[in-house]
Amino acid sequence: MRFDELPLHPDLLKGIKDMRFETATPIQEQAIPPILEGKDLIGNAQTGTGKTAAFVIPLINRLTDRPPGDTRVLVLVPTRELAVQIDDHVVGLAYHTKVKSAAVYGGVPMDFQERALKAGVTFVVATPGRLLDHHRYNNWRFDKLEVLVLDEADRMLDMGFMPDIQSIISKIPAKRQTLLFSATMPDPIVKLANKLMKDPVHIKVGSVTPPSSISQYFYPVSAHQKEKLLYHLLRKDGMESVIVFVATKIGADRLWHRLVREKFRAGAIHGGREQDQRDKVMNEFKSGILNILVATDVAARGIDIDDVSHVINYDIPFDPDSYIHRIGRTARAEAKGDAITFITPPDEEAVAEIERIVKKQIPRIVVEGFQEPPRPGESHGRHDSRHAPSRHGSGPSRGHGGGGHRGSSGGHSGGHSRHGGGHRSGGGGHSHGR
Repeated sequence: MRFDELPLHPDLLKGIKDMRFETATPIQEQAIPPILEGKDLIGNAQTGTGKTAAFVIPLINRLTDRPPGDTRVLVLVPTRELAVQIDDHVVGLAYHTKVKSAAVYGGVPMDFQERALKAGVTFVVATPGRLLDHHRYNNWRFDKLEVLVLDEADRMLDMGFMPDIQSIISKIPAKRQTLLFSATMPDPIVKLANKLMKDPVHIKVGSVTPPSSISQYFYPVSAHQKEKLLYHLLRKDGMESVIVFVATKIGADRLWHRLVREKFRAGAIHGGREQDQRDKVMNEFKSGILNILVATDVAARGIDIDDVSHVINYDIPFDPDSYIHRIGRTARAEAKGDAITFITPPDEEAVAEIERIVKKQIPRIVVEGFQEPPRPGESHGRHDSRHAPSRHGSGPSRGHGGGGHRGSSGGHSGGHSRHGGGHRSGGGGHSHGR
């Protein structure tokens, strides 16, 4: 379905056209009509499906003719990066309307956020902890709130935000539309949805497994050889834009410094870095100044870039859901991408669990000189001492996604993805409404 076939406001359609969104993704096609009708909705969709635009577009449409000065939509999210991403979507799509947006998250001064909240911006996109900080100072008033959106609810559950969410819900109008999006639906999320919603529409787009456009590979390696194997792969053709996931903040900083010492164009992002540092690194990665981003799981849900060619799990994730969300950073906007996971002998239990979740056996590629010697009677799988899977040569090819809408006051720039699966944010961080 094309967006111009939907009953959307002409000013919103201008923003959609500027961003070069043409054809709705499955979740957008299924979610937009019931949200336009004001129904509660549960969207069970994996990352990279365009779910942000699936709720932003119909909500902007609903609020385009509302007078400014009152907050109508509250979006709760688990991370600062996701707050910025959604705020950018609102700013871009609402460019020709009076709808305004503010991202509210920790790690930065509260002053600008306070002014936006007191002014009554139409959309507030917030992490729960920082929003409650503002409540203690009476900085927000949500008496005219019409819609509550819980995005990546399973992640907020994992991060321990449920008490904060319950506290916020107790402070907003009970009569409202409620939308919940989650890649997985654990029992606490199901119970929360049942408590908050009235006859919700249920949408499930695909199984909670990686999209088929991601080619997955396991690389057996001895623990002390992981760093050298990483250098070996990164020097191969096709490693154009790479996210390397590690387990800890200390590990991220250590690997980042060593990559820089080896003359790679690398940066690092994790929860221990200041927000201005994280913004700077993200902007440099998006613009191509850096082509390698070392990240912890805190960044996995907030990185929304169409052009990531490879994800490398330097440290295997702690659980299969984290694996799915990590590798979902590549193959955005219906492009193709490669996901490489380094595995050491102690990782075999985690490997089996990942393969159970993705419902297939992931091929193992052995690079000569980097693997543990096999135990008697064991084989590590096929050998490939040539290079990592890539977009060039004999590796899997990868399509190109578009760029994205820049949320700066200078207007729109070209190169946008066609369906709202993600876009670039410009400047030094995020933009608010016009």
